[in-house]
Amino acid sequence: MPDRRSAMKVIVGSVIAIPALLSEQAMAQAAPAAKTLRLVTPELTMLTSAFNTAGPIYQVSAKVFDGLVDYDFDFNMTPQLATSWDVSKDQRTITFNLRDGVKWHDGKPFTSSDVAWSAMNVWKVAHPRGRATFEDLTSVDTPNELMAVFKFSKPAPVSLMAFHSAESQILPRHLYEGTDLATNPRNVAPVGTGPFRFVGWERGSAVTLEKNPEYWDKSKPLVDRVVIRTIPDAAARSVAFEAQEVDLGGSMPVALSDARRLKDLPQFVIPDKGFEAFAAQAWIEFNVRRPELRDVRVRQAIAHALDKNFMVRAIWLGFGTVATGPISTALKQFYSKDVKTYAFNIEQANKLLDDAGYKRGANGIRFKITHDPLPIAEFYFRTGEYFKQALQKIGIDVELRTQDYATWIKRIYTDNDFDSQNATSYNLPDPSMGVKRYFWSKNIAKGVPFSNGSGYSNPAVDALLESAQVENDAAKRVEQFASFQRIVTEELPQITIADIQWFQLESRRVRGAANGPYGMHGNLAGVSFA
Repeated sequence: MPDRRSAMKVIVGSVIAIPALLSEQAMAQAAPAAKTLRLVTPELTMLTSAFNTAGPIYQVSAKVFDGLVDYDFDFNMTPQLATSWDVSKDQRTITFNLRDGVKWHDGKPFTSSDVAWSAMNVWKVAHPRGRATFEDLTSVDTPNELMAVFKFSKPAPVSLMAFHSAESQILPRHLYEGTDLATNPRNVAPVGTGPFRFVGWERGSAVTLEKNPEYWDKSKPLVDRVVIRTIPDAAARSVAFEAQEVDLGGSMPVALSDARRLKDLPQFVIPDKGFEAFAAQAWIEFNVRRPELRDVRVRQAIAHALDKNFMVRAIWLGFGTVATGPISTALKQFYSKDVKTYAFNIEQANKLLDDAGYKRGANGIRFKITHDPLPIAEFYFRTGEYFKQALQKIGIDVELRTQDYATWIKRIYTDNDFDSQNATSYNLPDPSMGVKRYFWSKNIAKGVPFSNGSGYSNPAVDALLESAQVENDAAKRVEQFASFQRIVTEELPQITIADIQWFQLESRRVRGAANGPYGMHGNLAGVSFA
């Protein structure tokens, strides 16, 4: 993968040539229009999630790109770009029959060639989760322009959960083939097949999408324009909601204290559904390449120094529960409580550090580390601040570092220039999709965001994760994931803090934004106004 900072410079430069950008003034004038849906996100780095799994990007890209299928609340596949599908008895072949007459937003026909190219060159190679989900995908045959036949070397039950646009985005082959995937200008000016087509992006202000008049579902979309305001500060996003300048925000769009207040106002609602696909967790990850952090006793000591109950109460304000391991309690089938846990115990933490040979110096400091919170929301920064304070009590001096999002991604996943970091991630409907990527040694991949950034490698864990990926026996998969949880909670490349109650905030005039398990990460073609 190329240098991400250089890549972003190329991408940013490409935006200049794109017309029809929306100014703040124009956006304000458009706001009262009955057919303009106004969303809000943190700042964005690109507009396709085909190989970048940062949550805010989904909230834009899934409106521009449709997937092969959508999913209902029971995670049954429903038609989108594919009208039907067939799965072989051995679950090694999946045949998709594609919708006829679909066009890319530039007028070119959408065909099975686009599906095959994206699967083999993007999902399988560059997507942080797709690298695992489609590890055993050997080919995608295209008998004709409307048929894509996925062939796997081993059974692929998990892949059936992964064909949503938010997870496996199909890119236009004619605009990407032969280019550098990371720096292709269409990453910031996307051409998709979805209900809304890209108009312009004024960085630091807004992304503008308009109704796709050629959309395959002629009854949709139900709004004419989507304006996505990009507001980095959570408090400012709260102000925008209260001023009724925005209608909808996902992925915990406002400060949690404001969320509790706003949901009690008559003009807003936090739906009790629309996030089932996520199973979000908050965690702290260690770079186990570092000398001090390579010692498991040090990582366990840090775990004992953290009061998770306090963190859930004071940082997450009760929007979650204390986590015990890398699989969320939301995945009831796979969650196991039979794991090693670390009670808040400063005395035990100090003893483990002493036993590891890291004695306090004259100044009380054992050693120093850096810590990099994910720079997109206040709860990440609050976690970093608490982490620094907690470790000070056991003689570890923490240097908190802040940077923009693109720099953070490059630092963690390209340069591995960190000691510890905190973020959140999605377990998704199955651990093989959302959890495996962080612990599988074959997913230590330079430049791939939200992959195995810690550098953790354990052959036993690899074997369990790879076996669970292809196992058709449900009971065996449960035991494989139980064994996985026991090992990684002992070795702690990552300390899971909380199972998060993800949510979106809506104006009560919005209808249909939470009509599926992906909520704001869906295409919103069916959204209307009261």
